[in-house]
Amino acid sequence: MSQPPPSYTKPWLPYAEQVAQLVARGLVVADPKAAETFLKHVNYFRLSGYCLAFEQTRHQFLPGIAFEDIRAAYQFDLTLRDLLTEALEVVEIDLRTCFAHHFGQSHGAFGHTDPTKFFHRFEHADWMIRLHDEVERSSELFVEHFRNGYAEYPDLPIWMLMEIMSFGTLTRMYRGMERADQKAIAGRYGIQPADFGTIILHFVYVRNLCAHHARLWDRVWDVKASLPRGQFWQPPHVPGNDRLYSTLLLLYRFLKWCPAIGTFASDWRARLHGLLDAPPNVPTALAKMGMPATWKNNLEWR
Repeated sequence: MSQPPPSYTKPWLPYAEQVAQLVARGLVVADPKAAETFLKHVNYFRLSGYCLAFEQTRHQFLPGIAFEDIRAAYQFDLTLRDLLTEALEVVEIDLRTCFAHHFGQSHGAFGHTDPTKFFHRFEHADWMIRLHDEVERSSELFVEHFRNGYAEYPDLPIWMLMEIMSFGTLTRMYRGMERADQKAIAGRYGIQPADFGTIILHFVYVRNLCAHHARLWDRVWDVKASLPRGQFWQPPHVPGNDRLYSTLLLLYRFLKWCPAIGTFASDWRARLHGLLDAPPNVPTALAKMGMPATWKNNLEWR
């Protein structure tokens, strides 16, 4: 018979003792008061996640690591998260427009309400329940106008629905589409239909991490995207699909295939590269982000 897990016994610590604990674990703290001030803003438990990359064993820092190194890694991740959020917003708006235009053109304003327009195994009725719930919860004025003016409510035309449909519900819609519809939408971004579904699901996952202010720079992804075909998406150019670098390349791939935002795409790339030129101060920083030493040479950045 297995033993029950032990009780949690770690005590609450005032800020000064939190700093003292970091020092006891080998962290160099030149200005304890400044460190306390920072910990009054960033919870010790949140900061401890950023300490992991700087430890040689659990709770023992590498020699010479300073509090400023940890704080710099936190700031690096904050800026990175802002860049990802910015790009994901642009990509999401473009995706919604693409879905609305293609599906409306091919199947009409209310084609999405017809299960015969989807793959026969798609759980269309369940998806429609979720859609109606999202419509009912919306406070948008155009939804109220449609509710008061048209008999089809709670069904909305696909181009209206795209403005309130959650990104997760949108992803589910793509997975349920017939192959011809998937091909038309994925082709907008030069992606194979089977890969496209995993990519937008990954984007939903990363967007949720960003929304919860989660650490990104050295995270191993739980939800991975299938990478496009081509040598520059294979090792050694892209070591794998489980870390940050592959996601950054995918986002830039989508941005490049949106002609209306060409200036934004090039500006985003420049700001991103400027950030990546100064990674956190650990010898394995590039590897922790899934980046090869020659990452800038990848032709996808052009």
